[in-house]
This record gives sequence, structure tokens and C-alpha cells, in this order.
Amino acid sequence: MWPQSTFFMALPHVGPIVGWLFAKQYMPNWYGTLKKPPWWPPNKLFLITWTAIYSTIGYASYLIWKNLGGGFGRPLALPLGLYAAQLILNWIILLLFFGAHNLGLALCHLLLLFGLVLGMALSWHSINGLAVLLLLPYLAWLTVTTSLVYRLWIDNPSSEPPSQPYFTGGKID
Repeated sequence: MWPQSTFFMALPHVGPIVGWLFAKQYMPNWYGTLKKPPWWPPNKLFLITWTAIYSTIGYASYLIWKNLGGGFGRPLALPLGLYAAQLILNWIILLLFFGAHNLGLALCHLLLLFGLVLGMALSWHSINGLAVLLLLPYLAWLTVTTSLVYRLWIDNPSSEPPSQPYFTGGKID
């Protein structure tokens, strides 16, 4: 079963790689200007931690897939559907943060992601306890990441993209 577990462990890395390729041109300029709290971890720690977490949650999803008989039948719809949804949300945060420079939306997105991962853990609980335990570092790191983005949002109000005017139906002069 190692080809399947390798696939499941590699899949979560696809989004960050694509996101990085898209956003890397914006990282040094904008990211470097942000006022960061004194407890901000070194950038290498982000890379190491997210790499480990993506591999871990990938393996956890493999355990769920295997325990429910493999394939893509109906019993897998909810547990792996929640997994897929949280994975997509996780990938989008990179685009919101580094691409759109929208700290407020990234913060809301992280809160939604945290709730989705909790829901996923609850749905996995009766299937495989180890898979749920493997989600705990992810939840812990999401807590850290959310607190960091919150501090960035509070400390860097000028880094938010300007609000767009909207049409009110009145006459434009």
C-alpha cells in the first residue's frame, strides 16, 4: 500500500507549491515591510513546520481512506470531503495572504479553516483514533498561525488593500 500512502502524503504539498510559484514575486517586497511581533518565528520554521504538517495530515487522510475500504465509495464522502474542503481552504490562504495582501480576509479564512479541521477531526474520531491524533499538531499550528495573522492585521492596518468604491445607483458626475 506504499504507493497509495505516498500519494496521500504528497497531495497536500501541491497547493503550497503552486501558491508559492504564484506569490513568490510578491513575498520579498510586501512581506518584508510588515511589522511583525517580537515572537514571530523564523521564516525557515514556517517552511519546516508546514512541510511536516502537510505530510502528517496526508498520512492521516490515508489512514481514513484505508480504514473505510479504499476506493471512493459513499462511506468516504463525508470524511474525505471535509478533508478536501479544508485542504482547498488551506491552499487559498497563501493566495489571500501573499497574493492579495488581505490580512483581514486571511484571518477570517483561518478561523473558518480551524472550524473545518475540528469538524473533520470529529468525523474521523469513530474511524481512526490515530488519524485524529495526527491532526493535533495541525490544530496547534493553526492556532499559532491565526494569532500571528491577527497581530499582523492589528499592527499593519495600512497593508490592507484599499476598499473598492461600489455603485450605489446614483448619478456619476
